[in-house]
Amino acid sequence: MLPLRPPHGYTVPSDFTQLAERVWSVAHQKLGALIERHPDRFPLYTTDGAWSVDGEAWTNWCEGFLGGQLWLLADRAEPAHRASFRAAAEHYSALIEERKTDDTVHDLGFLFWSTWRRWFEATGDPSKNDVLITAGRTTASRFREVGGYMPSFRQPDSLFIDIMMNIHMALYAAQQTGDTALAHAAITHCLTTRRYLMRGDGSASHEAMFDLETGAFLAQTTQQGYSDTGSWARGQAWALYGFGTVYRFTGDRRFLSTARAAADFYIERTGDRFVPPNDWEEPSPTRPFESSAAAAAAGGMWQLAGLVDDPTGATFYADYAIGILRRLAGPEFLATAEEQWEGILKHGSYHEGKNLGVDESVMWGDYWFLDSVDLVQRYAESTAGS
Repeated sequence: MLPLRPPHGYTVPSDFTQLAERVWSVAHQKLGALIERHPDRFPLYTTDGAWSVDGEAWTNWCEGFLGGQLWLLADRAEPAHRASFRAAAEHYSALIEERKTDDTVHDLGFLFWSTWRRWFEATGDPSKNDVLITAGRTTASRFREVGGYMPSFRQPDSLFIDIMMNIHMALYAAQQTGDTALAHAAITHCLTTRRYLMRGDGSASHEAMFDLETGAFLAQTTQQGYSDTGSWARGQAWALYGFGTVYRFTGDRRFLSTARAAADFYIERTGDRFVPPNDWEEPSPTRPFESSAAAAAAGGMWQLAGLVDDPTGATFYADYAIGILRRLAGPEFLATAEEQWEGILKHGSYHEGKNLGVDESVMWGDYWFLDSVDLVQRYAESTAGS
């Protein structure tokens, strides 16, 4: 796997440290309150700013994001509190271990890469890596040779762009075990996704439908975008981040070019607003922002900045990633430690069509926001004084 390289020679703005400190202070307060108020629960979204612990869920995919945030705070909280956040991170990770063999969903990367991967990296304990490998094998077990894809949780003829953020679990398992069948399934899935979900302008469709008997592609559709021909912003973020991650595992430049095209589309359509609506094709959307898409896009842009060959492109994507984080860390999006709003990042959406968690905090938005801030901050710290 290619390392997560920072953009060569890039200088993070000097005031980013202050931005990060403000973010971690809010995260400390909000997450500490959440696990105290709702122990062993995994809410997906807020309702009027309060975590909806029994809110309706479309599928079972979010339990890794709370543990992932706790792992980040185990490094970023005030030193006196790091041990307690570390214990909580381990506890919430352990609570989801049984999901490693759950073959009913396509989302095991969301669960385990944010939690057990961090646990393994922190300890080097082979038993933690075994959990990751099992989850990767489970991911690959959903592969359909007819059609060449891993279906979404929804039904076997459905392929989601979301799976690009989970497919690396199978690639990781292949890397760790030398199982070439796992790698074949994962790469074939990515090529199928590239062909049938990515469009010529770099935009991503949410869903593709296939004939179950022949594997023939039938149509692009959507479950969460404005229309079947629309451009769902969070799916766009999944594409630019996911194809970049797959390039890191495979070195196949087709995936790098796809990630870059997806990033360019996001930037072209969003510009200096940095935070997109739920779907760019929706005319005059009543809700102008989907902050969780921006949070994931920031991490994908930062990753891409370290993967492209040209320094100008690297600087371009790194600058845009930091631009997104600046916007999200501003008063319009970042809750304050003092206010009653229980999430970290406002103006996110879960599912607009089902009216679930709309214009609220969503757990994955909070996670990717913190993760992206941490990535940039680690690079800034590594180059300080150089």
